[in-house]
Amino acid sequence: MENKPEDTHLSEQRLVSLSDMANAAHLSIQQDFAHIDPVIGISRNMRKNGVPADVMTIDCLKTSKRIIVILHDQNPEQVLYKFAFKEQDPAGDFTQIAFAEFNQQVLYGWIKSYFSPAVN
Repeated sequence: MENKPEDTHLSEQRLVSLSDMANAAHLSIQQDFAHIDPVIGISRNMRKNGVPADVMTIDCLKTSKRIIVILHDQNPEQVLYKFAFKEQDPAGDFTQIAFAEFNQQVLYGWIKSYFSPAVN
């Protein structure tokens, strides 16, 4: 199925918005938690392979933990996400959050809680 120009424009807008949120969260995390230093990447490989979706990964190199965020064109009001590990294929279903509720603070909270060592 061919994407219509307005679908392509919407997916680009969502990807830019996601990237802006991730950059802002990354900056805040680096200021507040120097030991975390996440690595953020965006991949359009799914789209190149015929799946109308874009993927953002947020990795913690020290712990090999990964947060996967997917924007799927067929469900533009939702963001799919999963807490996983860099060296393992993600198992199970992804969780959904409404795109309207997804923001810099959500990403910041995920990075902080998933990548920080447990406090004992």
